[in-house]
Amino acid sequence: MIGLRPLHSCFRARASLRRISTSTLLLSGHNRWSKIKHDKAKVDGAKTRQRSNIAKELISASKASGADPTTNTRLAVLIASARKAGFPKASIDAAIARGQGISSSGAPLENVTLEVMLPHAVAAVIECQTDSKARLLQDLREIFKYYGANTTPTTYLFEKKGRIFLEPTAEVDEEELLEQAIGAGALDIDQDDDGGIVVLTEPSQITVVGEALTRALGLKIERTEFIWDPKDDTKVDIPTPEYAEKLNRFTSKLEEDASVQGIYLNTT
Repeated sequence: MIGLRPLHSCFRARASLRRISTSTLLLSGHNRWSKIKHDKAKVDGAKTRQRSNIAKELISASKASGADPTTNTRLAVLIASARKAGFPKASIDAAIARGQGISSSGAPLENVTLEVMLPHAVAAVIECQTDSKARLLQDLREIFKYYGANTTPTTYLFEKKGRIFLEPTAEVDEEELLEQAIGAGALDIDQDDDGGIVVLTEPSQITVVGEALTRALGLKIERTEFIWDPKDDTKVDIPTPEYAEKLNRFTSKLEEDASVQGIYLNTT
């Protein structure tokens, strides 16, 4: 067996962070409170990411096979999982509606792409769906201002690509998978944290590659999406762990807005 090639992109700023606290007795109470706040922030951030992932899964399933869980098996499974995770019914309904291109009130949704530049030459592309572009811009403007993000063209630093998520399996030989993927026209292949297979394609080839892999290897597609992949010569390093943490707070804050569907950074 051989290792899968890594995807040459990074859509989220991450770093291994270490906190250094003073040991002065007079500050012990303050440090304890700071740690409690820090730990709570980490938990809140994890919950936000979980809610965002659940919503994206529901949207994708609704978009792929319809909004009726009685005929869309994957959607029914996701709804059950979302309820078990404590995801509110209103949020479930809203995500399913988004998959159909409408808001929970039935208003049509508009796709909006926002481009911003953050400090240290970190470029961001933010994909949104909203029934009010003016309200969306108003809601996000304060976040941009707080984190020093300026609205300016950035999509030229990225390439639009298709991404296919295939269900985890232990029955497919990796060499055969690579051979079939390359033969079908895939650009890159990797595995996610759950053991699922992730395939990168040209936007126009996403359906062709997905169908070829399912037909040749019997794999099931979990979801597909279009992403902004940073060009190799435009990627930037994150200068410090503190700034990596700040970028994570920035993306987590954006993900709290249900209109935000994807955030892509040009970080290594």
